[in-house]
Amino acid sequence: MQLKFTKMHALGNDFILLDFYEQSIEITSSQICELASRNTGVGCDQVLLIEKPRDPSADFRYRIFNADGNEVEQCGNGARCFAKYVLDHKYINKKNVVLEAKAGLMDVEFNDDGSISVNMGHPCFQPNLIPFISEEEKSSYSIDVLGSTIELAILSMGNPHAVAIVDNVNTAPVEELGSALQKHSLFPNQVNLSFMQLLSSSQIQLRVYERGVGETYACGSAACAAVVVGNTQGKLENEVTVTQKGGDLMVIWEGGGNPVFLKGSATYIYEGEIQI
Repeated sequence: MQLKFTKMHALGNDFILLDFYEQSIEITSSQICELASRNTGVGCDQVLLIEKPRDPSADFRYRIFNADGNEVEQCGNGARCFAKYVLDHKYINKKNVVLEAKAGLMDVEFNDDGSISVNMGHPCFQPNLIPFISEEEKSSYSIDVLGSTIELAILSMGNPHAVAIVDNVNTAPVEELGSALQKHSLFPNQVNLSFMQLLSSSQIQLRVYERGVGETYACGSAACAAVVVGNTQGKLENEVTVTQKGGDLMVIWEGGGNPVFLKGSATYIYEGEIQI
C-alpha cells in the first residue's frame, strides 16, 4: 500500500499524520509500527489518523497510535499538530475545532500569537478510572519497583500518568523506571511516567517516559498531569511554564472542577509517500 503522509512535531514530540478524511483506509497495528520505526520507516513517537467524526458535535475524529502500534486515548501535542493541519488544508475556516478522541471530545483554539491552545479536560484521581489498582484514592502512592520504593502521584488526563517530584531531572532514572512500570501489575493499561523538578512556583522542568514510545522530547498530557499534581500539593501556581527537552509549554489550571488548558506550538517537518 502506498501512503501519503505529513511529518510534524510539537517541541520535538514528532508525529506522522495520515489524512483519511476523504477516504476510508484500514491500517493495521503492524503497519503503524512499520511507519513509526526510526530505522526502517519514517520514524515518530505517534501516528495520528485524520478521519470523519462519528460524533455529530465534533469536526473530526482524532485517532492516536503509539509507536508500538497500540491506540491510545489522548495526546495534547498531537492535537495541536492535527488542528494546524486541518486548518492549513482548509478543512475548516474558524478559530475553534472540536476533535473526537478516544478519551472524549477535545476543544482546540487558534490564538492570535500563532500558538494553539487545547482544552485537555478534567484531571481524574479515581483509581478505577485511571486505571490504577488501589483500594482507596490517595494524593500519592508508594510503589515497589526494581527492588526499591518510589513515591508517585497517579492520575488520568484522559490517559494514565504517574508523577515523581525529584531534586534533579537530569539524574532521574527515566528509561529504567519508565520501562519497569509498564510491566507493573498496578497499571492495567501501562502508564506515562514523569519526573518533575520544581524550578519556581511558576516553572518546572520535566522528563517523560511515554508508554509504547520511551522517553520523548515533550509530552503535553504529562505536562498537564505534572502541573495538576504540583498545584494540588500547593507547590505550583495556576499558570506554569513546563520546560522539556524540546522546549516550553504553558499549562493553565484554575484548580477544582476546572479543565486543564495546554498552550504551545505545532510545526511541519516534511511531506512524503511510503510503501508499507
